[in-house]
Amino acid sequence: MAEGRKRKLVVVQLSGGNDYLNCVVPYNDSRYIDSRRNVRITEDRVIPLDNGYGLNPAMQPIKDLYEQGKVGIIHGVGYPEPNRSHFRSMDIWHTAEPTRVGDEGWLGNAIRQMHPDGENVVAAVNFGAGLPRALVAKGAPVASVTDLATYGLMNHFGEDEQRNAALDTFRNMYSQAIGSGPVMDFLSQTGLDALRGADILSTVTESYSSNVEYATNSFAKNMKGAAQVLQADVGTRICYTQHGSFDAHTNGINLQEGLLRDVSGGIYDFYTDMSEHDKSDDVLMLVFSEFGRRVKDNGNGTDHGSGGVAFVIGDGVAGGHYSEYPSLDADKLVEGDLAFNLDFRSIYTEILEDWLEVDARPVVKGDYERVGFLRE
Repeated sequence: MAEGRKRKLVVVQLSGGNDYLNCVVPYNDSRYIDSRRNVRITEDRVIPLDNGYGLNPAMQPIKDLYEQGKVGIIHGVGYPEPNRSHFRSMDIWHTAEPTRVGDEGWLGNAIRQMHPDGENVVAAVNFGAGLPRALVAKGAPVASVTDLATYGLMNHFGEDEQRNAALDTFRNMYSQAIGSGPVMDFLSQTGLDALRGADILSTVTESYSSNVEYATNSFAKNMKGAAQVLQADVGTRICYTQHGSFDAHTNGINLQEGLLRDVSGGIYDFYTDMSEHDKSDDVLMLVFSEFGRRVKDNGNGTDHGSGGVAFVIGDGVAGGHYSEYPSLDADKLVEGDLAFNLDFRSIYTEILEDWLEVDARPVVKGDYERVGFLRE
């Protein structure tokens, strides 16, 4: 890590259940071939990797980064007693609470530890509509952006006196309401944080320049936004975005490939952008999905499964494979699904303590062995 810099984390959520078997493909395994009669990646289309595995044909940019030693592939990720509900499983990942409904997000807790006074209103930036529960915690301000180019409050007024007067009115209203009760305190502080965050983030595109031409899809747009914010050095430590839905009950091959093409290209362009600006050495990317898919296809797609795959990407990663690919033997499956063999809280522990340098125990509620994907 460059001296004087604080490490950053970019989280990419693959919503809807990314198909592990067709993402990191055991393409010569007879058990895979027999189970995926209709929905599999054939040998002639797979991108050969190593160890008998290949990547989905849409993931050439990730293969390029892998060959540079920048990608860690983490196999068999999950949690005890897997839940096949999108909502509940994603909630478990967001709160790191598999056995109860959690009340705060794992990254929200990290933000509060990094900035206990709540003064850094852009410590975390979410790109997309709706705030993921992963970022939610009391006293942890988060800015949520759909389009940096137009981000701000009352921008339709332009920079005229009417807009400034209106914003001053809101600032005075929020400030005067603080101290009148816990509910109003929360609403008022949230309002003030939003005003301050809008002022800061509205300036980041002004100084940004890049030779990288991002694609026009929504994911690439969000990754470009993350690059703009992190290159502006406004104090942001965490960026979050998501893409999907990967819920491929039908048209499984085409749906997944289209989404993985967006994700792979956006990640590669983001990394290239940060590297060209000498800012890639302190940025780590985590790519995850709430669960994998069933081993057997359903004819045209795949249904909800359990054990899945995660990726960590960046200069700080010791590239390669981590954990083991779950067995495809029928007696090793869990109700027709790949069994998990690595608790996702091990990944969180390593990121929180060894990358963001905060305490993982309040988040994961225990001690989990590190995976070992970070360079020493």
